[in-house]
Amino acid sequence: MSSFLEIVELVNGDIVLQRADGDGEPLMTIRFSDESKGYMPNGRLEVARAMIHAGIETASEMQFVKSELEEDDAEADAHRILH
Repeated sequence: MSSFLEIVELVNGDIVLQRADGDGEPLMTIRFSDESKGYMPNGRLEVARAMIHAGIETASEMQFVKSELEEDDAEADAHRILH
């Protein structure tokens, strides 16, 4: 089952990735320090979006590599069977 996700800036300034239906805890929370907020007074949402995108892309690549390694291990195990 897939659900739509949304990036929302909360009243306290935190930026969260959450399910669009609002159920449950946020999947991710990004909190910028006061110092970093000073460097990007109007760009926090864009920076957070880029951070989330990079994280999802990296996680996807890691999952792909893991499944490839598991597939290679399964093939190697199939060749090790002795009768």
